[in-house]
Amino acid sequence: MGSFANKNAVLSPLSGIDVVLFDYGQVLSLPPDPGTWARMQTITGLSDVQLHEAYWRFRHDYDRDALNSIAYWHEVARHAGIALRDKQIAELQIADVDLWTRPNQPMIEWAGRLQRARVRTAILSNIGDAMAIGVTARLEWLKGFELCVWSYALKMAKPDLEIFRRTAEMLAISPKRVLFIDDKKENVAAAREVGMRGMQYSTQSAFEAQMRDGGYGLFLMPV
Repeated sequence: MGSFANKNAVLSPLSGIDVVLFDYGQVLSLPPDPGTWARMQTITGLSDVQLHEAYWRFRHDYDRDALNSIAYWHEVARHAGIALRDKQIAELQIADVDLWTRPNQPMIEWAGRLQRARVRTAILSNIGDAMAIGVTARLEWLKGFELCVWSYALKMAKPDLEIFRRTAEMLAISPKRVLFIDDKKENVAAAREVGMRGMQYSTQSAFEAQMRDGGYGLFLMPV
């Protein structure tokens, strides 16, 4: 584990952080895959604008389990003025996982370095039932995280403050000892409201600069 592991003993006292909590989508994964999005348009027969509007309109309800995956896709179809057969829904469920599983390799590798240095890592992600099952089955590296909190399982979703409190409880830690990383400003703000430290992720270089500016540069050191 090299010099970083030896320095781990001083990371917590220096930084006040015991757990690094990651969002999944657009933090550990890249933005949605354009090729897969085009495939979803072909499956549904919808234009880019039609699919985009319907896909996102019901996504929060899917993430918080107000709709399961099948109900979600039926709502997408209803709103767009179409009907989907069971076969199409099954194809869309697979495509949805494909859409969100392009790895953001620099962040995955950094999480791995933290884990090898025995820094606690966890995930808190807004994600629906079929998505969580598909992502978990496909991505072996998720097993390196101490805890993966999928929003549908708690029947709530970010930026609900309670999901951050529940996650801290599941980690048996005070929120103030957690560094939370998310691509969405409102989620970072909510995490800060419950006492967590928060960083908004946009690009790798911008994120690393924020970490150094925030006094967390030691966490970026390689194994």
